[in-house]
Amino acid sequence: MRNIKLSIKYDGSRYKGWQKLGKTDMTIQTKIENVLSKMTGENIELIGSGRTDAGVHAICQVANFKTSTTMSLQSMLDYMYKYLPEDIVVFDIEEVNERFHSRYNAKSKKYVYKIWNDKYHNPFFRKYYEHIDKQLDIQLMRQGASFLIGEHDFSSFKSSKSQKKSSIRTIYSIDIQKEDCLIYITIHGNGFLHNMVRIIVGTLIEVGLSIKKPEDVKYILEKKDRSLAGPTASAKGLYLLDVEY
Repeated sequence: MRNIKLSIKYDGSRYKGWQKLGKTDMTIQTKIENVLSKMTGENIELIGSGRTDAGVHAICQVANFKTSTTMSLQSMLDYMYKYLPEDIVVFDIEEVNERFHSRYNAKSKKYVYKIWNDKYHNPFFRKYYEHIDKQLDIQLMRQGASFLIGEHDFSSFKSSKSQKKSSIRTIYSIDIQKEDCLIYITIHGNGFLHNMVRIIVGTLIEVGLSIKKPEDVKYILEKKDRSLAGPTASAKGLYLLDVEY
């Protein structure tokens, strides 16, 4: 039995998220599994590095599947490129050790959140950037973000739907850059709770708008109370950037 690792880009705009759901075939996992099953003649189960919610995109999602097919890697890659929808592209393929598991072996992940910061939205970016019409203070946001670096209990920054037993996570870095109207918030951590990145971003946006002070982030973190943090930023601005093994 071969173990095949895939690196995948996708535009999540029209999908219900990564994970397959019983009531719809409009998930990334389902679309890829259907193509792989037809390609191999087997009932393929695809294992992703983690779930992305409805509307969230990926610059590099990682997944793996087991198969008995004798097809070459290049033939598999070409087949997937031909039959997958245009908004899903498998751009790299590798045969890995049979014990490799996309989710359990992941050591860290990077996400990037993209904001269009101008009075008027850009119609070409409306599906892929969060629009904030008031000017954000990047320096204040960086000060607020600094309190989140390190190992903490991130209970204040998870949704009520989070099923993880522990809320302890480690954030290695939060990098905030601005280029004209574009703001990029890149977060690198060992793992993330449900909606954690989007709640962090929503909170930092409030800091950037002076609704909250940078030091409020420290208080919110310590209180472990979701109601104190900012709103959950929209899914369309979030991208899974990389998974490290």
